[in-house]
Amino acid sequence: MADDHVPLDEEHADLMAAFVEAHGFLSWLNLEVEDLERGRIVMSVPYDEKLVNPGSQVGSIHGGVAASLIDTASGFALRSTFDDPTTGSLATTDLNVTYLRPATNDLRVEAEVLRAGDSMGFTDTLVTSVAPDGETKEIAVGRTSYRLFR
Repeated sequence: MADDHVPLDEEHADLMAAFVEAHGFLSWLNLEVEDLERGRIVMSVPYDEKLVNPGSQVGSIHGGVAASLIDTASGFALRSTFDDPTTGSLATTDLNVTYLRPATNDLRVEAEVLRAGDSMGFTDTLVTSVAPDGETKEIAVGRTSYRLFR
């Protein structure tokens, strides 16, 4: 689907952003939708001490935050392939996260749909953050599968 990205209409994009705001956990993370197209989404979470591993000497963000971003972004990317992204539902069937390095700054996740069939969907994701040297680095990569209920 990488070549098929088309902007999601503004009404659906606004409804998906409102969903994030109304969701307790996602709003607590201060999750923000930065870019949304059919089959692709970019989201971010600002660095916050409440997300840091207890006792971390470098202030690294807990890995569960990156995993949650991978899961959430993947679900939104797949939902954007529905005829009406605000209807239907989906359920994570597999979530694979590989951590590459600690995150000590804002997190950014990009999820891209690999395939969205009638009943199953698959995504690839990349989580990045700015390292102490100022360079953007890959923090985690993920691959997900979902059961789609269109």
